[in-house]
Amino acid sequence: MNTATKSKHIGRNISRIRELRGMKQEALANAIGVSQQSVSNIEGSETVEEEKLQAIAEVLGVSAEAIKSYSDEGVINYFNSFHDNVVTTGSIFATNCTFNPIDKLVESYDENKKLYERLILAEKDKVEYLEKLLKK
Repeated sequence: MNTATKSKHIGRNISRIRELRGMKQEALANAIGVSQQSVSNIEGSETVEEEKLQAIAEVLGVSAEAIKSYSDEGVINYFNSFHDNVVTTGSIFATNCTFNPIDKLVESYDENKKLYERLILAEKDKVEYLEKLLKK
């Protein structure tokens, strides 16, 4: 069986790490002194100049080597091992979700519905007031 080695797509790795850091393209662009469009082009490129890669790595808080060798599987394994370690050590951070997301959606819907009803009532009051002014 012949399996070709898949080359790393450095731009895609930069994009994933940037997203994991919660950083927008514009913020990265400002930090390295280029336009947002340039960052978009970099993230679309399979290769990146070493000097630019070093600057990006510094802003993202990782090494250039970490960008080159990044993999989604590695991140998943890291977080899984972190979670497993927390659970086995009995850390206070090892808590499960204590609410039902559906309940939160229903609560949000109910709150929005009440707000909408108050807004409609306020608009009706305005209309009545304006009609009274017109009749005078």
